[in-house]
Amino acid sequence: MPGFSHMRTDSGPPLYAALDLGTNNCRLLVATPLTRGFRVIDSFSRMVRLGEGLATTGRLCEAAMERALDAIALCAERLARRPAHRLRAVATEACRKASNGEGFLARVRETTGIDFEVIGPREEAELAVESCASLLAGPEHRALLFDIGGGSTELAWLRARRPGEAPSEVIGYASVPLGVVTLAERWGERAFTVEGFGAMVEDAVAAFRPFDEIHRIGDEIGRGGVRLIGTSGTVTTLAGVALGLPRYSRALIDGHTLSGAEADGALAALCAMGRPGLLEHPCVGPGRVEFVLPGCAVFAAMRRLWPAARVTVADRGLREGMLIRLMRADRRRHSGRPYRPRALPAARPPAA
Repeated sequence: MPGFSHMRTDSGPPLYAALDLGTNNCRLLVATPLTRGFRVIDSFSRMVRLGEGLATTGRLCEAAMERALDAIALCAERLARRPAHRLRAVATEACRKASNGEGFLARVRETTGIDFEVIGPREEAELAVESCASLLAGPEHRALLFDIGGGSTELAWLRARRPGEAPSEVIGYASVPLGVVTLAERWGERAFTVEGFGAMVEDAVAAFRPFDEIHRIGDEIGRGGVRLIGTSGTVTTLAGVALGLPRYSRALIDGHTLSGAEADGALAALCAMGRPGLLEHPCVGPGRVEFVLPGCAVFAAMRRLWPAARVTVADRGLREGMLIRLMRADRRRHSGRPYRPRALPAARPPAA
């Protein structure tokens, strides 16, 4: 089967596609550019749990690879129906860490024709910043952007922009090897107990503290003017609970800003539901029940270290960042100007 990287449409505006294979989910987004931003033509998301068992074996298990391959095959079918002018497909933490990750992606390429690129933590952070650029304008002079993933949590410490100013400047970033899948597998049913949840929070606090010691984010928050921006399923779920939504609505959640008290209240409400309540909640459901409290524990650790007055919720991530970059590169190419993506500064190693 031929690759998809340079397929073109014969009529109408060009289509761009971004495919993100993470530790927990496989997500596709197809869009066409507008004067500002883009219009979504098609989207797909499926929980594949590619990182199942990875923390203990160091390998992707066969069942997880089959789930991911099935989802990618569905994405390939969608792309065949809507051929894209440009496609970028990336794999993240699970394929980075697994000893058989490269072999699995070769199998994907042979089976579906989609050629995945394994990106590093630095580019993950860059793409998250890219996708949330429009949310960064505000009264605060600093922002901490975070993405609680399946196998890792990405952090980016930003000098925020005000309306009309230049784009935000990234001061520092880190990829912390702690995510909802790793915590769920480590703690199992204990995650639903008060003691287990508290232990998960302590794990996360210890993992994030070196980043705080480097950048003194807690001190900045104490002086005011810092906002948290979250791009993960954990924070979108918290927002759905805080807003009392009868079902999840991206239109109501993406870009919504919670006060610190609202975020903390939603966190407490989720923790109090227990497994039965989480199973029945319209913003959670059976597919995600195992991962909600581990994600909440990571968020609780952030709130302990970084109790900012506001938390902005973003239902966007790597796919949106990839699309923005692809479209911008084409605009620059057509205008004759070279495209140079803004790079993050070199990461400083965490404290021992």
